[in-house]
Amino acid sequence: MNAAPRLGIVLPPKESFAPFSAGAVAEVARLLAAPDSLVVGSPPAGPPFAAPPLRPVRPGWWPPGPSSVRYAAAAVAALRGFGPGSVDVHNRPDIAAAVARRMPGVPVSLMLHNDPQGMREARSPAGRAGLLKDVAAVFCVSDWVRGRFLNGVPEPLGARVHVIGNPIDLSALPVPVAREKLILFAGRAVADKGADVFVEACAQALPALEGWRAELIGADRFRPDSPETPFLRALRPRAAAAGVALVGHRPRSEVQARMARAAIVAVPSRWEEPFGLVALEAMAAGAALVATGGGGLGALTEGVAWRIPPGDPAALAEALRTLADDPDRREAMGEAGRVRAREYDAPTIAARLAALRPAA
Repeated sequence: MNAAPRLGIVLPPKESFAPFSAGAVAEVARLLAAPDSLVVGSPPAGPPFAAPPLRPVRPGWWPPGPSSVRYAAAAVAALRGFGPGSVDVHNRPDIAAAVARRMPGVPVSLMLHNDPQGMREARSPAGRAGLLKDVAAVFCVSDWVRGRFLNGVPEPLGARVHVIGNPIDLSALPVPVAREKLILFAGRAVADKGADVFVEACAQALPALEGWRAELIGADRFRPDSPETPFLRALRPRAAAAGVALVGHRPRSEVQARMARAAIVAVPSRWEEPFGLVALEAMAAGAALVATGGGGLGALTEGVAWRIPPGDPAALAEALRTLADDPDRREAMGEAGRVRAREYDAPTIAARLAALRPAA
């Protein structure tokens, strides 16, 4: 049997490939790496993941043009010495197109994590159709993202746009422990994620929930030195009055450990989540999940989460009060979430990707 070809992985320039500061894109790239892979990305502030290896790059002064073109040129220079049989470029259509043009004969795939209609080279149907002339395939994290990509694109081109979902490494999750009377929010502490909705809902619900407490894990950025934003400054006194502990940024392993103890996890996003990795992690941990249903969250959580409208603290507070008083319902929801999460185990998603990956 022939060995799988070497895989080059190009991260977005602002993505950190390090345990304490990695966002969802870097974590997914790590889990989907082939056995013989090389990651190319900006130098992280701390030690990178142990595997796959990272080759740090910085945009040079050549070629002239946007920084994305110079970043792509630096990435290609790093990859040429590695000799990849295929390349995955994560979440940057402009960089994927630039890499593909510089590596003829090597299949370059765009790994699409977010709504493409807000991205350079993909804002218009013509731009997205043109992108498909450069890259070999586009892999989307959800049907919603695929639909956004194909909106207005000629139908025959859709055959090279696939849905694989986001992976989670179930084997690395903490061992389940006794549930605490803990209500948890985990994610970026910004308005789009509904951090203020969570605080207001807890202010309404916690006074009636004896022995229960709430925590909000997250900051404005996925890094320990995340800035103190006006949103966070305004949220702090409201959280203190509501009895919500603002924990700040924590590494993913600690977030998952807290999810394994939490009875309820809330994902009250206002925006249309392309996928909803935090929701998947909560389901895998066996917590009862309360979530909005915009974007990819709808399909991911259908039938296993308590659905609430976005921007509605009263609806979230009602869900929290009801679930806090009904341990049997929480347990049933947690088990349903675990079953759903098995569909996204990293080996399953990696095998799906390998079966669809274009050959040279």
